[in-house]
Amino acid sequence: MKTLKNHLILFDEECPMCRIYTSAFVSTGLLEQDGRASYQELPIQVCPNVDRQRAANEIALVNQETGEVTYGIESLFKIFAMVVPFLGPLFKFKPFVWLMSKVYAFIAYNRRVIVPPVKGEDFQYQPSFKLHYRIIYLVFTWFVTAWILSGYTNLMADMLPAGHAYREYFVCGAQIIFQGGIVFLVNKKKVWAYLGNMMTISFAGALLLLPALLVAAWLNLDPLFYVLWFLAVAGLMLLEHIRRTRLLKLGWTLTFTWVLYRVAVLLIIFLIA
Repeated sequence: MKTLKNHLILFDEECPMCRIYTSAFVSTGLLEQDGRASYQELPIQVCPNVDRQRAANEIALVNQETGEVTYGIESLFKIFAMVVPFLGPLFKFKPFVWLMSKVYAFIAYNRRVIVPPVKGEDFQYQPSFKLHYRIIYLVFTWFVTAWILSGYTNLMADMLPAGHAYREYFVCGAQIIFQGGIVFLVNKKKVWAYLGNMMTISFAGALLLLPALLVAAWLNLDPLFYVLWFLAVAGLMLLEHIRRTRLLKLGWTLTFTWVLYRVAVLLIIFLIA
């Protein structure tokens, strides 16, 4: 495997995902041992051509010989071309680059709610907030979560009343509205940050239900198994909700209403069954 020499990738020190994958670039030999640094701690005179705010939004790759700087998906493609050189033409194909740049931006502008920083936001340059990418993220996680839950609730049919095919979509969507109203009253400046974190928790919880769905395709287990699995996942989600609201400094109110909403929905389902 070739190494991209004399290049320096600038990652977000406050982003756990960024630290992990740039470290992997170094450990696998794609970049030299000194080929990564956080843009927050790098003196400006070392890379004067870097747009610091853009580097906060899109990961920057600096050619230390020429001073050329690439950002975002183009930086990643430049590195990936070292691994799969036969895909080099694809990485330069403009429609593909445009599409993948949108996927990259979708993740990059939501990375702080996908994996929240634990060190706080103390540095001068922070990722820009793009409302449309946050809304797309909420819609995406809402749809996928509801789709998985719709399939999973069928596994608990003997213990949970059956509902309309769109019940879970309504329940998940209504929770976004309900919790959005609560966080607006608690701290309106953190509405979009909280909703992004909340839907990440829901999305992660739904993904944790997938193994049980796969088991159901092969084994005919008692519905109690799926109920217990669901409760275990719900417990993990509650712990993560507490952790994230603490990081956001939002107190216990939102955790209380988060639980209250779910309990109220469950009671309504049984009452109208």
